[in-house]
Amino acid sequence: MRLGGLVKNSALDYPGLLSAVLFTQGCNFTCPYCHNPHLIRLFGQPLAEEAALNFLRGRRKYLDGVVISGGEPCLQPDLAEFCKKLQGLGYAVKLDSNGSNPELLADLIERRLINYAALDLKADPRAYPAEIAPLDQGRLVLESLNILKRSALPHEFRTTVAAPFVDARSLEAIARAAAGPAPLYLQPYRSNQVLDPDFMSRYPQPAPEQLKEYRALANKYLPAIIRG
Repeated sequence: MRLGGLVKNSALDYPGLLSAVLFTQGCNFTCPYCHNPHLIRLFGQPLAEEAALNFLRGRRKYLDGVVISGGEPCLQPDLAEFCKKLQGLGYAVKLDSNGSNPELLADLIERRLINYAALDLKADPRAYPAEIAPLDQGRLVLESLNILKRSALPHEFRTTVAAPFVDARSLEAIARAAAGPAPLYLQPYRSNQVLDPDFMSRYPQPAPEQLKEYRALANKYLPAIIRG
């Protein structure tokens, strides 16, 4: 695994569990508002996998889960084997993903190598903007969404509210596609550290009232929660 960072403990990233968060290097999306821009490309000496596992062995008395985030974890060729190692240490494993590899997601679910998943829905999945992802990625995201909805795996959906990619129309399309019992978390983008500050400087951050309006709109289809 090519790891790029570690948060030693978090009470927020894995619902109901105190967890560590591991960040992978590399991402196939280029969201201008990305708040982890340093993880998009491979860089320098990665955090050694064995060092991360040794840390987790020593923290087993205090932590219950491990979140694999990124970057995009599903780009890692040994992700399944790494999940197996984490579960072998006694951890529940949560995967954060942009949904661009539905085949791998289905495999991880079928083999029970993840215990929870969070899927990022960045825009109307029928029309992902070129600024975010290469052509046709929305189709793959929609396939991942439906895999999760058909599965028994606990999961959540997440949307970063960032103009011009998310407005009332696109948010309703997102909520309609994700409709069901799993929650949709709405989070405003953070302007202090983004991949493309020049692009994002053209658009204001969403106001609290706007977030509340979007929450009410999404609530027609699924439980919607404002986070952050």
